Amino acid sequence: MSAKSILSLGVIVLTVVALGGCANTIRGVGHDTANVVDATQSAGNNVGNAAAR
Repeated sequence: MSAKSILSLGVIVLTVVALGGCANTIRGVGHDTANVVDATQSAGNNVGNAAAR
């Protein structure tokens, strides 16, 4: 293998690893956003229940 081939393979491997890390981060942001929505809805329900008393 030539140095150019080894370098190209290394770049491809690093790119795949980097994109895999991004996918996990994006998935985590989606989970965090869903948790915020759930907490906001729960708080709204608590306020509504308190106001109805």
